[in-house]
Amino acid sequence: MRLSTSNVFEAGLDNIQRRQRELIEAQNRLISGKRVEKASDDPAAAARAERALAGINRADTSLRSVDAGRTMMAQTESALGDAGELLQQARELIIAAGNPSYSDTERKGLAARLRDIREHLFSVANRSDGAGSYLFGGQGSNQPPFVETTSGVQFYGTPGIIQGENDTRLPMSTDGSAAWLTARTGNGLFETRAETGVSQAWIDAGSVTDPATFFATPPSIYAITFTTSGTYDISRTPIDPPGPPTTIVAGGSYSSGKAIQVDGMSFTITGTPATGKQFEIQPSTASLSVFDVLDRTISELQTGMRTSAQMTQDNSDSLRDIDSVMTQMQLYRSRAGDVLNLIDVETGRLEDQKLANQENRSNAEDLDIVQALSDFKNQQNGYDAALKSYSMVQRLSLFQYING
Repeated sequence: MRLSTSNVFEAGLDNIQRRQRELIEAQNRLISGKRVEKASDDPAAAARAERALAGINRADTSLRSVDAGRTMMAQTESALGDAGELLQQARELIIAAGNPSYSDTERKGLAARLRDIREHLFSVANRSDGAGSYLFGGQGSNQPPFVETTSGVQFYGTPGIIQGENDTRLPMSTDGSAAWLTARTGNGLFETRAETGVSQAWIDAGSVTDPATFFATPPSIYAITFTTSGTYDISRTPIDPPGPPTTIVAGGSYSSGKAIQVDGMSFTITGTPATGKQFEIQPSTASLSVFDVLDRTISELQTGMRTSAQMTQDNSDSLRDIDSVMTQMQLYRSRAGDVLNLIDVETGRLEDQKLANQENRSNAEDLDIVQALSDFKNQQNGYDAALKSYSMVQRLSLFQYING
């Protein structure tokens, strides 16, 4: 086979250009630190790197969501702590109001202090998160969620909570309606009440002494009616399902301060109830508002000329209810603390996930510097050899031979 001089020259130039291109590519890899700069360099590795990058972006998005939730829950926990301290102050004032030596004027002074606490609590309930929303706005509110109305404080936010994105689903808000307006009435299982006009006796909060009997009995309303100052009847009216009233105790013997037991419940009436006066027991409901408790207590303390029994009854009911709303506040504060703990755990998981994806991406596309330097040196040597080889081939022409 015959090769012309031009063919030899062109082959040499092609070799130099190829070597130069490979040298430039090796140099660019060293500068960028990337083994795969475009998909054509290594399609499989490029696909792995792209999946890893998507995982990094998802982790970053989740971390931003978790951080937002942490800020909200930390503020919520702090606000509920402030509310708990205010309610404790209110409880101390209620206990003081039970002092029989206090005059009506002194009780009105306690009512004024309770009103200040109540206003402060209202501002805590409407506390902003500093970003245009409200801590207790539920699923969102562009205005204060709690509003004063003629019937008391009402929740005008959206009940429920906002959850983070699907990977975490952590709460990012608190249902203010549930936290502030839905404590359990009574002792949490049933509520005792004195009929309006009872002035010489009072009833305590009661307790469940026989859970099996109590929970086996359909929810009902009980009426304790004094037929004489020393005897009483008890009627039961089922409410779920509804039914007619039935007398379950007739002519019961009454003794002041002695426990009365019925359907697994025990309660105590103290004093001298007048004939025809009535006490009532009904199932507990999740409808007790922090503000209603304080409003009722303030109103009672401002009412003068109450009998000792009426003051004892009012004070007992107020302490029972303030304890219930404090328990509710503590429950939601504990939940906020639990969410903060979960956020810490979730943050660690997401950071580990992000790190794993970063490692996968690095393994797929990053350059092995030692190997790259070795390759670059080899490419450089090959390029130099190609240049020298081409320069020698140039001297093999007929003219060079004749001139030589």
